[in-house]
Parts: sequence; structure tokens; C-alpha cells
Amino acid sequence: MKKARKRLSVSGSQASVRKHEEQLPWKKQKLLDIHQALNSDPVDIETLRRAAVSEGGLLTDDIRRKVWPKLLSINVYSLPAKPSKDDREDHKDYRQVVLDVRRSMRRFPKGMRVDEREVLQEQLIDIILDVLRRNPQLHYYQGYHDIVVTFLLVVGEKMTIAIMEKLSNHHLRDFMDPTMDSTKHVLNYLMPILERVDRELHDFMIRSEVGTIFALSWLITWYGYVLSDFRHVLRLYDFFLASHPLMAIYFAAVIVLYRQKEVKSSECDMASVHHLLSQMPQDLPYEDLIGRAQRLFMSCPPSLLTQSAALQPRNIIAISTFTDFQTSTLKQRPDSVLRQQLEKRHETQLALPMSPQPASTNQLIKMAVWGLSATLGAAALAVAQTAMDWAPEFLSQIF
Repeated sequence: MKKARKRLSVSGSQASVRKHEEQLPWKKQKLLDIHQALNSDPVDIETLRRAAVSEGGLLTDDIRRKVWPKLLSINVYSLPAKPSKDDREDHKDYRQVVLDVRRSMRRFPKGMRVDEREVLQEQLIDIILDVLRRNPQLHYYQGYHDIVVTFLLVVGEKMTIAIMEKLSNHHLRDFMDPTMDSTKHVLNYLMPILERVDRELHDFMIRSEVGTIFALSWLITWYGYVLSDFRHVLRLYDFFLASHPLMAIYFAAVIVLYRQKEVKSSECDMASVHHLLSQMPQDLPYEDLIGRAQRLFMSCPPSLLTQSAALQPRNIIAISTFTDFQTSTLKQRPDSVLRQQLEKRHETQLALPMSPQPASTNQLIKMAVWGLSATLGAAALAVAQTAMDWAPEFLSQIF
């Protein structure tokens, strides 16, 4: 009898928990889902992707610092070293990168102190040149810095290097060819999408000869260059990081479709239509458009669009490598485990027997060990804490 009562008590408790979860506002429930996904072993990437895409995205920058690395399969305890400034001026793209970064003042928060902005601009230059130096197959393009600065403002210098290296070799890879041929090919997906959804709009734009160049800056900066509200940029970055590499062009299509009445009522000539579309409205219904882009991608996937005459066969690297890239993200360990592994490696290295050293070098070795420990400690503080470490902060956001 007592056992039966105990079972009933447990069952009642579980029902109470479920009822409580059902009553949680959607934001609090999303935070709980993200917390559980980050603590799963392996990390529940599918849940994190859904969270990044669904209403509100990842909600806060603190959560982005934890989820963005997982979406890209980045170990936060194995980040690249800070780049050296010694040979950056020798890089072939140095002057162009400096010019672009110096012109990027509008991408920094209003009211930021000049000295703070200058430090970030120097970091921005270092990050770009470091990624290019270590990946000679990549070629800089104007607009690349608009993507880099977005990550720098959220996750800091070392994490931005890791993120940009991943993105540059996957999602952004085709924009980083020596010519713009691949970029133009990605832009060519726009018209076939419009044709399948709104033939009248498509035909109007074809008659106007507007082409697709109006969407170039949208695509290659992930809209960072054309949106003035940083919150909207971050919301789109959540979306694109968790989606297919071509999602940015699908989002361009839904923007044009959203403005189809304006387009059709304008003069049917290249100058008028280009001027209209190149002026990005700042009050777009982003959540609605993100949902539309998702549905459009599902109903009209890239495989259907390649039948269009405008899309001659071409190897789009971002598409051809996407399946393998997604698969590589599915076996990640939670940060708590990664940190334990790092600590064990550190302990093992310290425990290794050392050959006798001259007295003059003993002190140097001790200083090196102390420096290593201090560096690791600083890195652990600088890098996002483990999912378990941020539980109190996480719970404070919920309750």
C-alpha cells in the first residue's frame, strides 16, 4: 500500500512538472529547451537549430555566445591564438581591409567612445587578415568586414576568428572565390524563386531589366550592411547560422515578394525598380518574413530551381559541402565535458617527468608554468562558461 502511494506521489509530481512547463511563457520555455540541449551529451543540435530559427531567435547575446559555436561545431576551449600584428602589413589585402574597416563606423554602437571603437577596428583588421593568411584559398571581398564586425561585437576577438574560419569555408565560401562568378550564380537563384511564387512580379522585373545586383549587398553581408538596427541583424544571423547556405537568397526573395505592390506600381525600367528595391525598409516584419522564407525553401528547394535556364550547372561549394557540415555538428560534447578534458590534459602535461635542467633554467620553467596556468585561467573566464556554469544566470532570465 505504501509503495502504491509512493508511485502515485511520484506520478503526481511529474504531472505537476509537466503542467508547470505547459504554463511557462514561450520565451521561458525556449530558454529551458536551449539549456537542456546544451547540457545533452551529445549536444542536441537539432533543438538549438529550431531555437535559432523560431520566433525570437536566440533571444539574448549571452545565449548566442553559447549556441553560435555549437551551430558551427566550434570547441570553445580550443580557440585560435590571437593574431600577430608583425606581418599583417605584408598581406596583399591589407590596404583594402584597412580602408573598409575605417569606413565602418556606422556598424559600431552609437555613443561608443572613440578609443574603444579604434581598438575594435584594429581587432577587426587582425581577424580578417588572420583568417585569410591561414586559408590562402580564400579571397577577401568588400562587405566581408560587415559580417566579421557583427560577430566581434557579440563574441569577442578569438571566438570571431574561429567562427569566421568556419563560415568562410562553408556558408560564405562561394563569395570568397578570386572572381564573382560564383556569387553571381547564387544571385541567379532569386528570379526562379520569384517566378514560381508570383509570375506577374517576375515578368515585370524581367521587362524592367533590373537584374539582381540590387540584392548583392544583402547577400554578401547577410544584411548587416543595409539594416540600421543591430537587433534585426542579430536575429537574421541566428536564422542563417542554423539554415541552408542559400537561405539568405530566399530571404531576399520574400522581401521582394513582400514589396510586390510597390514594385508593380513603379515605372517599369531598370533605374526606377533598382532604386526602389535597393532602399531597404527598416520596419520589415522580420519574424513573418523568416517564417515565409522557411516555407518557401521547403516548397521550392534548390534542387527544383536548378532546372531553370538561368542556373546553368555549376559547383556551388556551400551547397555541395552542406550535408557533411551538418553531420559534423551532431557529435559535439557539452562544454562541461570539454572543460574536463582540457583540465585533464593540463594535469597530464604538468605531471609528465621532466629531465634535469640547469639551475639557471629552473626559474624560467617555473615562470612558464605559472604563465600557462594564468593564461588558461584567463581563457576560461574569457570564453563562454559551460552550460552548467551559467545555470544560475539562465534561471534568473527565466524567473
